[in-house]
Amino acid sequence: MGFIADWIVRFRGGATKDSPHEPSNSDADLQNATGVIQCLIVGLGNPGKKYHGTRHNVGFLVLDRLAERAGVSFTPHLKWKAEVARVGEAMLLVKPLTFMNESGRAVQLLADFYKVAPENCIVVYDDVALGFGEFRIRREGTAGGHNGVKSLIACLGTQAFPRLRFGVGGADGEALVSHVLGKFSREESLELPLFVEDAVSAVDCLLEAGVDAAMARWNGKARTQR
Repeated sequence: MGFIADWIVRFRGGATKDSPHEPSNSDADLQNATGVIQCLIVGLGNPGKKYHGTRHNVGFLVLDRLAERAGVSFTPHLKWKAEVARVGEAMLLVKPLTFMNESGRAVQLLADFYKVAPENCIVVYDDVALGFGEFRIRREGTAGGHNGVKSLIACLGTQAFPRLRFGVGGADGEALVSHVLGKFSREESLELPLFVEDAVSAVDCLLEAGVDAAMARWNGKARTQR
């Protein structure tokens, strides 16, 4: 079974003769998964209640929904400097606890331990260059001014990892830091769950059909056209 097909069976709750067990979040379980984990799905954000629901934490929102849909929950792992949820035997959902500017440290620790190549580390993060609810999927690219992605590039030693950029809208004259660390407007909050659900579907498409197909389906299209 190939990489993508293997993870899809487990992600969607199916079982194979090679994956009869329910997912677990224990440290022992993660330790025993050496050589089995093939994919990291990473959502960028800042830990703590202060940052919950801010634009900069939209990556965490998408990961929370991915975990909910897979029927797993996150557990903090100090060794990995991240909250981690294991999906089946092949995939980890990862929310770094290092704060945004050092996001790469947690991803590097997990990627090195499980020998996951950067091209199998999919990153979801906010982007002020895109309108609210717009998506851009890319196979690789620069940080584009995003400090979390800059940290990932520095720690992984490459910019060749796939990513989903989730548009949170520009600052429109507001200080950039205040904008990304601010809450979504009331109007945006009403639409946000729909866009998060779309982002989950986009990640699913990316993994099932590949980067090129996901780009063709999701990039530059209004919600009604997807």
